[in-house]
Order: sequence, then structure tokens, then C-alpha cells
Amino acid sequence: MAPIDPVDFALGTKWGDLTRAVIDTAKLNLLDTLGIAVGGHATPTSKLSRALAIEEFGGDLPLLFDGRLASASGVAMAAGMMIDSLDGHDGFNPAKGHIGCPLISALLPVAHQKNVSGRDFLTAIVVGYEFGARTSMAQHGTCPDYHTSGSWGAVAAVAGMANLLQLDRETTRHALGIAEYHGPRSQMMRCIDYPTMVKDGSGWGAMCGVSAIKLATKGFTGAPALTVEHAPEYWADLGQRWYILEQYYKPYPVCRWAQAPMEGVLALRKTHNLTSKDVAKIEVSTFHEAVRLATREPKSSDEAQYSTSFPCAIAMVKGGLNPADIAGNALEDPETLRLSRSMVMTEDTKANDVFPATRLAKVTLYLRDGRLLEGDWMQPKWDATNPPTAMELKDKFAKLTMPVLGSDRSKTIENAIDGLETTPLSALTEHLYHPISD
Repeated sequence: MAPIDPVDFALGTKWGDLTRAVIDTAKLNLLDTLGIAVGGHATPTSKLSRALAIEEFGGDLPLLFDGRLASASGVAMAAGMMIDSLDGHDGFNPAKGHIGCPLISALLPVAHQKNVSGRDFLTAIVVGYEFGARTSMAQHGTCPDYHTSGSWGAVAAVAGMANLLQLDRETTRHALGIAEYHGPRSQMMRCIDYPTMVKDGSGWGAMCGVSAIKLATKGFTGAPALTVEHAPEYWADLGQRWYILEQYYKPYPVCRWAQAPMEGVLALRKTHNLTSKDVAKIEVSTFHEAVRLATREPKSSDEAQYSTSFPCAIAMVKGGLNPADIAGNALEDPETLRLSRSMVMTEDTKANDVFPATRLAKVTLYLRDGRLLEGDWMQPKWDATNPPTAMELKDKFAKLTMPVLGSDRSKTIENAIDGLETTPLSALTEHLYHPISD
């Protein structure tokens, strides 16, 4: 089969081209992303970005879970930052980042503005995931720096919106080029070393993607997107291999790199029926990037999410981790801080060699009675090779949203997503723009 031209794929992919597995995954990814948006709604990052959207991006489109009005670019920016503020959304191992966050944040206001069908919206999501996977790999394969998801996420967002709006080929090429050129080429490891609200750049990428579409449709020209038009080796299997089926999901709202160490802690805790009081020290052997997540005494949720030691300590103390465990007074829990401060993290060649396709960690517990318990090599839960069930993701959504939205609104949103292939998108969005009390 001859390779499919990427622009032709973006514009030509239709509902009938999608398999049942691809459609169901698109629904679950949308559900998971919106659940994280609800979970991140009350963060300082979300509040500040929504305020900025209202003040500086005037328009007539409602902000996600807010209802106040801004432009499409402003709505996309605020949604991306809201979702990114709670690091629990899906991701793609080769990208070392997240496709859904910038993509869905950009698609929602544009789709709402056009009043599209649920089928068309889901199709655009699939197109965006396929572009996001390949542009991320092309960018990281040709650039020396590891950039945030917003950089290539802007290009993925344009592809999804071009499909949704059925732009012509030349306008689409210019929009892709504008998005790649203006996309936030922010260095991800800077935020790993200095965790702050800038996070994964997804909000800025979503804003950039929407702006690129708006500019291109007005005649603004862009240089060709190199990751799309000059990296054929990353596009050869387009339309044959569906990368939307190869995403990972997060059981815990912290950096993916900390989750293999967490699984190691949880496994030893369960196997040996331990409590945190039994443990004198935790030692973790893992890959370089996870060791760089070195904040031991986080002062904010952002710092706690970009830490290996603090989430591992929470796992030992509580047997799991919820959003409330990495915010507010929980950051001052003395038992968690004791274990976090004492943790020893070392790089391991085996773990380094398989990153980013696989994230490995081995945990050793030093007990207060003098025993030493060494665990097996662990991977994060819910990887693409061992994905969660639909029910597990729906349960995650319920746990995130019911305390905030109430059970009725939470279930209504879940049901609306399930029914999107036979309803207009408005059957879902009418439940997304009512404000949530902060």
C-alpha cells in the first residue's frame, strides 16, 4: 500500500474509516481528559489561566466548567492549562508527553462554535491523535532538545480542527506550518528541575493551534511543517497503524516517570503487609529522567506532581495516591515528608537503555527491624501493552468528578460521551460549560 499523504489523511478521514476499537478508545480518551479537567478545575493554575482568558482573550465562547466568555484561543488556552495542572491525563511513551490535552482543549471551542455532530468530533479526535503521535516522534527524532507537549501538540490540534472544519488543502498546509513555527518549543527538563505552573506547555500549544487555524483561514501563510512534510519515515504507516490505541493512562495524578517507583513501593507494601512505620528508608533504582524529579519537600501541588520521592512516600503511607494527597495541608504530612526526605534514588543502566519506550524502576525497602526487602523491576500501571479496562477508566472518572460535580452531572457527562456517535456534540457540551464553584 502506498503511503498516505498526511494532509490528505487529515482532511479525508471519515467516520466510516474508523474501527470499533478506535472509536471506543476516542470516547474513553475524551472521558479521561474531561475527568482530569474537573480534577484540575480548582488549582491555582486553572484559576489564573481562566482569569487571563477573560481579561485578554475576549469573545463569546464559554470557558470549560466555568461558563464565562472568551475567544476560541482563550478557551483553548485555559482548558489546556486546567487539564495540565493535574498530571493525570493520557500519554504516549515515544513522545514523552500527552496528545489529548492540547488536542481536546483546542477542538472543544472550535467544535462548539461550529455546532458539529458527535461523530465528526470523535473523528477529529482520532485524526489529532494520529498526527500528535507522529509529529512528536518526528520532532524528538530531529531536534536535540526534549520539548513540551505543547510544541507538537499545536500541530496535532490543527490537524484535528482542519478535519472538523473541512478546510482546503492549501489552508491546512499553512495552518500546520504556522502551528509548528509558533508552537512553544519549551524545554521540558527545565520544568522537571524547577517545577512550576508552566508544566507541559499544553495550554499554550492549544492556543497556538487555534490561532494558527484562525490565521490561515484569513490568508496568513506559514512555512511548511517540517515534522509533517519532511519526515516521511514517521508517516509511512499512516492509516494502517492507529497510535490512538497505543496510549497509556494514569492511575495516579503525578508524572508518569514516578509511577513505576510507586508500583514498586505498593507491591512490597502489599506483599509483606507493611505500614509506613515499618520502613526506615526507601531506595529506588530507575532511569535518569525519573531521578531528576528530585523535589523532596514540595511546597505546591506542581512540585509534588513532578517528584519521585514524595509520591512514593505517599504510596507507602496511604497505599495509593489521590489529588488531595498532593495539595494543601497534605504537603506538610510529617510521615510522608520523613520518607520523602530519606529516599535514595540512583540511575540504572538497564532502566536508561529502555527509556522512553519502557519506564522501569526497582525498589528496595530498608525496614526499622534491620530487614532489607528488594522488589522486582516494575513498570507503570495501565501502559499501552497492559491497558485499563473501560470500567477502570470510568471508575477513575467517577472518583474525580462525583465529589466536584455531583453524581447526576458526572453520570450525565459519561452517558453523553457514550452516545456521541448518534447525537450532536451539543448533547455533551451543554453539560460542560456550567460553572463549578471554586
